[in-house]
Amino acid sequence: MSPFWSAWIMFLVVLNLGITLFLFIWGQRVKIPVLPDGTSGHVWAHGVLREGVRRLPLWWVLLSAAMFAVGFAYLALYPGFGAYKGVLGWTAHGELADDVAANRAKLDPLLQRSAGQPVEKIANDAAATRMGRRLFVDNCAACHGREGHGNTVIGAPNLVDADWLYGGEGDAILASIQGGRHGTMPPFAGSFDATTIEALANYVLSLSGAEHSPTKAAAGKVTFAVCSACHGPIGTGNPALGAPNLTDHAWLYGGDLATIEKTIRDGRGGTMPAWKTRLDDTEARLIAAWVYASSHATAR
Repeated sequence: MSPFWSAWIMFLVVLNLGITLFLFIWGQRVKIPVLPDGTSGHVWAHGVLREGVRRLPLWWVLLSAAMFAVGFAYLALYPGFGAYKGVLGWTAHGELADDVAANRAKLDPLLQRSAGQPVEKIANDAAATRMGRRLFVDNCAACHGREGHGNTVIGAPNLVDADWLYGGEGDAILASIQGGRHGTMPPFAGSFDATTIEALANYVLSLSGAEHSPTKAAAGKVTFAVCSACHGPIGTGNPALGAPNLTDHAWLYGGDLATIEKTIRDGRGGTMPAWKTRLDDTEARLIAAWVYASSHATAR
């Protein structure tokens, strides 16, 4: 802080405290003229209400005096009076450094025992998965939700069920976090007409046993041969490509007829960003461990 601003702040502090303290002391000593009945002479309601003059109660005076003492003590002990650092030498930077050091002392043992370990092993450590959940909320919840249930509006998958686009093994989850993923469903509006797309969407619904038109699904089954290159001949998906399983009830963008038709017609493109530049290897493993533990909770 420059000498000018330090002096300016000191001036303002002295001015405000000085005026306040003067008014406090003067208010105890000033004599207010009163009528013989102890009132000021001010009346309301045609004389029914009269303004009385009484001394301030002792508790209020003592409490106010104590507040002045606290204020002066604070300015003596802590920074606040210009560039004066205070008797205790306290600083916000020092407080932060102490807190960070205390936090590191608690976290370092956990990080050390998790470093380089398989995700499946870390998933058995309750303290590690608690930290993994905290890291997940800080870094992943914006798309996948705080509990990892996904978001069909943007196509962020549910991470706590048993359905996986690229595999649910620890290494696969870790690879998704560190390297990111990019899934592309090409648009077929230029290849299929509206009737064909509707029939194909009905066939896709039939794969998972959802409500559909059997007649249209039968017609769409023939066209599905084009889709089987990615989704497999029976629609069970392909983790190597990130092609979703169409025979279950998990949907990235929704499983109603209109949404499936839109997906076929317009295509989809979902991107999972790579976090290796934001998270170190151990932090990524902790997140992967929480995701693994949460998605395998039933089996565990």
